[in-house]
Amino acid sequence: MNWLEVVPEEDLADGAAALFRSAFGGEPDGVWVAPGRVNLIGEHIDYAGGLVLPFALPYATAVAVRRREDTTMRAVSTHTDEPWTGELGDIGPGTPSGWAAYVAGVSWALREHGVRGADVAVHSSVPVGSGLSSSAALECSFALALDDLFDLQVDRKVLIDASIWAENEIAGASTGGMDQNIAMSAQSGHALLLDCLDGSTRQIPLDLAASGTRLLVIDTNAPHRLVDGQYGERRKALDTAYAELGVTTLRGLDLDKAVSGLVDDTLIARVRHVISEIRRVEQSAELLDRGAAGVELGELMTASHASLRDDYEVSSPELDSAVDASLRAGAYGARMTGGGFGGSAIALVPSELVQAVVDEIATGAARSGLPEPTFLTAEPSGSAHRFF
Repeated sequence: MNWLEVVPEEDLADGAAALFRSAFGGEPDGVWVAPGRVNLIGEHIDYAGGLVLPFALPYATAVAVRRREDTTMRAVSTHTDEPWTGELGDIGPGTPSGWAAYVAGVSWALREHGVRGADVAVHSSVPVGSGLSSSAALECSFALALDDLFDLQVDRKVLIDASIWAENEIAGASTGGMDQNIAMSAQSGHALLLDCLDGSTRQIPLDLAASGTRLLVIDTNAPHRLVDGQYGERRKALDTAYAELGVTTLRGLDLDKAVSGLVDDTLIARVRHVISEIRRVEQSAELLDRGAAGVELGELMTASHASLRDDYEVSSPELDSAVDASLRAGAYGARMTGGGFGGSAIALVPSELVQAVVDEIATGAARSGLPEPTFLTAEPSGSAHRFF
């Protein structure tokens, strides 16, 4: 089977530093690392003031960085042969485009705190396009580097906000703040219950082994796209629903009352997903607080997928195939995770059935003529930090 091995942090750091020496000459001032993430439950509600329950993965991005005294920025990555060079003053919405936007955008967002130019080399084990937040891992590792190198003396909330602005304003992806929050706030062995309305967080113990389960991450290898307008359309629909209901958030609304105030079927479906998904996150947190990560949690995950597929319409044939195959093979539950339209799914599986589930997912994809999935380890890991 196609398993993505976890790359030790020291190897990631060595890879970033080696690329730095090759591209720029000399040594970097340091190397910083930030993780990718998987969202256990709570999809497409971070930008709706909801609750989300992500945790950090052991797959991460390392950046080797050297500060500059001028305003020039240079960036290279082991994942592309397209280096980028630009001036801090030229960065703005849509400029630069592509992967460099996530680096340049962070510098742009922190410019008023005293950031100047920098040379940065990137090496990552977070699969790009998988919906596992490779962009936030890059943003947050670089934001932490800038904080250290320019002695910004700001707390992580400022760095989180800068990373969100980079993604929204420069890269043009209208995402919420879940990914950046977990990259900066993750705690090993825990999921993070993030309240996207007030920004408060609570660490939730996530000991799957104690429940005799494992969480399987399935990268469907169907490209995950968030900047093609689909994400923005979903946000626009919610804004329309807010206006028609006379509210600023769907949080705390009764589902029946909310949908009774709407006429358009699409808006009703979008609102139904958000309100029901917030409740599923609350129930999931309650289960994990009790140390329960079996059938009941699985049922909530499967219900989440059905809602994302039918009401929010962000699934794909690849994601549906992975979820359906997981359930056929005995998983307690399964769902798409991330923004959808491709990317990854997750399955909560009894430990003894992992191989059977993996085999069924791979067989189902092959039978349907879909890309061969890649399987990842899901161990709740720690947050962004300086490696050396």
